Amino acid sequence: MKNVYFDNAATTMVRDEVAAAMLRVLRDSYGNPSSGHRAGRLAASELEAARGYVADALGARPSDVYFTSGGTEADNWAVLSAAGALARKGRHILTSAIEHDAVMAPVKKLESAGWEVTYLTPDSAGRITAESFEAALREDTVFASVMLVNNETGAINPVGEFARQIKRMGSGAVLHTDAVQGFCKIPFNVKSLGADLVTVNAHKIHGPKGVGALYVREGVKLPQLLFGGSQEYGKRPGTEALPAVAGFGEAARLAHRELSETAASVRSIREHTSGRLSGELPGAVMIGDGDSPFLLSTSLPGYKSEVLMNFLDGEGICVSKSSACKKGARSRVLEAMRLKNEVIDGALRISFSRYSTMDESDYFVATLKRATETLMK
Repeated sequence: MKNVYFDNAATTMVRDEVAAAMLRVLRDSYGNPSSGHRAGRLAASELEAARGYVADALGARPSDVYFTSGGTEADNWAVLSAAGALARKGRHILTSAIEHDAVMAPVKKLESAGWEVTYLTPDSAGRITAESFEAALREDTVFASVMLVNNETGAINPVGEFARQIKRMGSGAVLHTDAVQGFCKIPFNVKSLGADLVTVNAHKIHGPKGVGALYVREGVKLPQLLFGGSQEYGKRPGTEALPAVAGFGEAARLAHRELSETAASVRSIREHTSGRLSGELPGAVMIGDGDSPFLLSTSLPGYKSEVLMNFLDGEGICVSKSSACKKGARSRVLEAMRLKNEVIDGALRISFSRYSTMDESDYFVATLKRATETLMK
């Protein structure tokens, strides 16, 4: 039995170079970065080197990058603090129905506190269109958050155009994008996005779990979410998780350098997998247009996702049905796309990485075909 990991949108394996960087910091740079002695200065230099690598990958200034405990904290910070700071200018939030729960949950919290929220619905390909965004912008819109790459379908949203629409309208709305699934996977930088706030994290790019970052454009007043010490330029207190931060920096440095090569390799595997699925399983439905080469959403109507996943798991293949954070719940992203119930119920998310291979793809398709021949509809 082979071991095939096709759930890289949930998390990725830590690459050897990253593990080595983390171990080096654990052993040699164990000082507190805020301490003034030699050990502290050594730790601080590691911290700033990692910040520089993440900033380079974003095309940002290091001083605009704040480390967090992950994408969830960064998203929460962006939504709750930015909206709270702008409440006197208006109380309208513009977001989408396909956001990650790390954005959706704090938005719902604000809505329950009296904010008005517009939830944009995706088109048939799973994208939020520029036309729908522009039509929903209002004079009292003070905050907008739309993800760059959807974590279930791989649809890429035109965030840069959203930013231009806000500017053309003369709006003071702050624009946030959760770029976790796009960071070091599709070409972008903070200038091309035009977003004021950008969320990224480490464990989607072969870095460690438990560390992420929020880019905050210079001039944006973002109140802190946590309170305590003066770390992260006084905005995010708490002693930095330096080994994880160093791992994030190394993962970002390598992934940014290898972006074009990795994307080309992964796209060929995605196209091969999609072609094999269509050829071997005529009833398979491809969901979305496959904007991101790292994600493939497909469905076998008439079968249940959980049953298919269990069969595949028994054969050494890891896939998912939706975001890992949902823990088996029905996908509201696919529901927002107005797909038929039988398509949603039979959906599988296959997600690739730089370590995925054609042989793994062939084994996956062959095993899935065997599942349809074995399992009852």
